[in-house]
Amino acid sequence: MRLIIVGSLGGQLAAASQIALNNGAKVIHAPDEQTALTLIRSKGADLLMIDVKCDIKGLLDQLASEHISTPAVACGVGSNSDEAVAAIRAGAKEYIPLPPDPDLIAAVLTAITVDEHEFIYRDRNMMQVVKLADQIAASEASIMITGDSGTGKEVMARHVHNKSRRRGKSFIAVNCAAIPENLLESELFGHEKGAFTGAVARRIGKFEEANGGTLLLDEISEMDVRLQAKLLRVIQEREVDRVGGSGAVKIDIRLIATTNRNLQEAVKEGTFREDLLFRLNVINLNIPPLKDRPEDIRALCKHFAIRYAEFNALPPKNVTDDAMKVLINHSWPGNVRELENTIHRAVLLTAGSDIEASDIVLPDGKPHMEIQSGSSLGDQQTPEGTEPLAAASLIGRTVADVEKDLIIDTLKHCLGNRTHAANILGISIRTLRNKLNIYMSDGVNVPGPGTPPMPNL
Repeated sequence: MRLIIVGSLGGQLAAASQIALNNGAKVIHAPDEQTALTLIRSKGADLLMIDVKCDIKGLLDQLASEHISTPAVACGVGSNSDEAVAAIRAGAKEYIPLPPDPDLIAAVLTAITVDEHEFIYRDRNMMQVVKLADQIAASEASIMITGDSGTGKEVMARHVHNKSRRRGKSFIAVNCAAIPENLLESELFGHEKGAFTGAVARRIGKFEEANGGTLLLDEISEMDVRLQAKLLRVIQEREVDRVGGSGAVKIDIRLIATTNRNLQEAVKEGTFREDLLFRLNVINLNIPPLKDRPEDIRALCKHFAIRYAEFNALPPKNVTDDAMKVLINHSWPGNVRELENTIHRAVLLTAGSDIEASDIVLPDGKPHMEIQSGSSLGDQQTPEGTEPLAAASLIGRTVADVEKDLIIDTLKHCLGNRTHAANILGISIRTLRNKLNIYMSDGVNVPGPGTPPMPNL
């Protein structure tokens, strides 16, 4: 645990530092926000403990603009509710009153250290994959984790890290699809001050930040071929060259990559380097889709029902047998993410203590017909000439027009959340963005993040 304490903490700096050290944290002090930024750029951090008198929002906004995701807790003398509320609104995850309480500090550090990504599995299909993961976790071999979007590839990567000899070191995840192509090189390998417009200070990349630990390259299939060549050299030489730098920096990492695409096909298409695939795919862990893991559906439903009842300060919710049957029968194209959102919604909408089949609904409150029926229209045999109206209405329309409606409707379903929509559609977030840009240039009204569904008139 790398902890940076920002500010004086109302004169309680020494006490808070000692408590953190006693709990195994490596502590660095930054007297102000600018020093904290410099330290994070050069050394990285797992947690920020920020004096409530500092500009918490400004610091976290600057980190976000540089694609640095570091959780923060705010600290202030006494239990000032106004300061606590302001700190949470500014982006802090917790507010810790000072003088520091050893048990409270320890609990916060433990909560940050223990992964939020709980690994829950009960199904035999998943157990076989976990058994293989446990066998190779202690090795230094690179691992390729494959599977549909939302199946839990990052959770599996964290499991491998926690079972490895590097478990006490950093686990750094980079989503290759979420970072603009022109910034990904700097994000991975770092840059020197003045290397390009906007490079106001030296910043280490994710490879250096993960030194000694594990680096996860999520959705690696979305990486540009030219950058793949530089990645291959880093893997071979175990050293990185910062953008604008004059010398190589040695690194010691375990590399894990994930993809939801067939990389053999990508190699044939010329969008992925075969030599890089050989380097990364020493061990392959293929995660089955959720629909093939009925016992995992059962366990995850119970887990999410408990979690979101607690999260929303609601009484415990029980998933009834009837509700469980329809949940298990659903195909779950969005896999675990879709299931999680569905149960969260059910927890909020059910009036009693039991989640019934009727509580499984879409975001706009309509019954989810495919779940309610336990099967899709495509699974049912219908006499010729009696196709559903929706299918008949597609005749005469172009594929591009139907695709556009499907994408826009899915985006509305996800309240404008691009990542969730891309997962359900089975395409990369970059592909989704490109299509949405085309639609917007044609004057199509594209839902923005958080856009509520339009009511039926």
